[in-house]
Amino acid sequence: MNDSPGSLNGLIERIEELERRVSLLERTAPEVIHGSAAPALKAAIEMASEPESRSAQASGVFSVLGKSMLGIAGAYLLRALAESGSLPRLTIASVAVAYAMMWLFWAARTPAKAWFASTAYACTSALILAPMLWELTLRFNVMPAPAAAAILAVFVCAAFWLAWKRDLPAVLWAANVAAAVVAAALSVATGEMVPFIAMLLLMVLLSEIAAARGHGSGIRPLAALAADGLVWAFTYIYSGPQNAREQYRPLGASVLVAPGFTLFVIVAAFTIFKIMGSRKTISIFETIQTIVGFSLAAAGLLYFGPPAGPRTLGIFCLVLCGAGFVALVSRLDPIAERRNSIVVGAWSTALLLAGAWLCLPRTVMSIVLAVAAVASTLVANRKARPAFAFYGAVFLLAGAGVSGMAEFAFDVLAGAPSGPPSAIIFLLSACAVCCYAVSRPGYIRTGTADSTHDWRQEVLPALFASVAAAALAALLIEGLLTLVALKMSVEHQHLAFIRTFIICGVAIGLAFAGSRGRRPDLTRRSELTWIGYAALFLVAVKLIFEDLRHGHLEYTAASIFLFALTLIVLPRVSRMKQRA
Repeated sequence: MNDSPGSLNGLIERIEELERRVSLLERTAPEVIHGSAAPALKAAIEMASEPESRSAQASGVFSVLGKSMLGIAGAYLLRALAESGSLPRLTIASVAVAYAMMWLFWAARTPAKAWFASTAYACTSALILAPMLWELTLRFNVMPAPAAAAILAVFVCAAFWLAWKRDLPAVLWAANVAAAVVAAALSVATGEMVPFIAMLLLMVLLSEIAAARGHGSGIRPLAALAADGLVWAFTYIYSGPQNAREQYRPLGASVLVAPGFTLFVIVAAFTIFKIMGSRKTISIFETIQTIVGFSLAAAGLLYFGPPAGPRTLGIFCLVLCGAGFVALVSRLDPIAERRNSIVVGAWSTALLLAGAWLCLPRTVMSIVLAVAAVASTLVANRKARPAFAFYGAVFLLAGAGVSGMAEFAFDVLAGAPSGPPSAIIFLLSACAVCCYAVSRPGYIRTGTADSTHDWRQEVLPALFASVAAAALAALLIEGLLTLVALKMSVEHQHLAFIRTFIICGVAIGLAFAGSRGRRPDLTRRSELTWIGYAALFLVAVKLIFEDLRHGHLEYTAASIFLFALTLIVLPRVSRMKQRA
């Protein structure tokens, strides 16, 4: 008992010492946590929580898969009820459709970060709806084909509506893939293709609207490919013989033409809006899809349309061509909207050729192409649009082929002349000369700062000059043959000498015109001079294969003399202005 006061004092001192240490730790703990020990402490916390997060993710995946399997089990239960006949099958069909829609709504209502759950539920909805429609339509015969197509359309519309604001690509892809596959399968199995084509066209329309508003999620190629394939199959099947499509329902001409035309109208409308309205650059997919849509529409009109279908299609092509060229000149900037200008120009050129071929007689078509060639070259000159010179070259070559000018020139220059030229050949020759006069190097402005070395300023004028020179040589040979035939009988040796004489004269004339018309700032020879040398090379080939093999000695000697004289004169004539 005597030691108790001392022991009590010692205990008090120990407690006070512990209090001092605790207060010291409380003052230093925040500095340690926010100082150098913070990374190690955070790493320790993350390592401790990582197994828990992994286990939580694994449990979430398994939970989602379990719920999806429960959805599939419910679908099998509905199928068993339909097969047993305990309930009306139409009632079971309505419940099954609502059941699939419920899973689609569930997929759209999942949190944005839970992409796996959204994908799984959307796939569950598709896996419920697709087999159910197949069996209700084909096996149980409860649902007609138009009703199945309508349910697919509602399913696709619901998917676009649910995924519009939240940008849910899984919902869109699952619904559209299922709808496209089921539509293609049921259209073949039931023999009724029109309802399912209408559903796919609706899917194309919705995908175009969604893409225009920035909610497409890349679904357009799928919708376009499905619609293109089914419309092409529809055209192929109904264009065949009647005995090869007995399982398909007979249809009228208007119904047969409608799918391809509707597809083209949908695609073309949004493409035109993108080019002209929003002034955005057209994509490769849109370019190809527009061409495919037009081809399917044209095939439908040609196969199933009235006897005047080709003429109607040709007029339609000419109208589209005119609108395209007007837009190209007045609305599109060839520099800022380069791809759009190229695409619209190529489309308009092809439409003019196709339209003229389908609805115009050959003579009128030749005149239209000749005038179009000159007009395009003038636009290239006046509006600083070099691409129009290329279009003019295409029109001129097409007109030369259609009018018979190419065949006439070949027969006169290398074959057997078949008769006097027609007035259309003279018109095409004059148009070729006009095109060259307008498109000479330096006369077409490219709209760029460095336009001197643009290839279009050399190649296209050379093309125009070549056509004009060949036509001129052929006309001169034919004219001289006609004059000679008035005095004597023209034989092969006479024809060979006349060809040598005219071609050598044309070569010298081209070289002289090239020397006089060359601009001072061009270091290269004029294109006319090069064409003159090319004509001289053709004379050499002609001497070997025609004069030396079939000609008489005196006429062969005269042809060789003319060739040698041209070899001497041509270089001097081409350098006349340079010496001056």
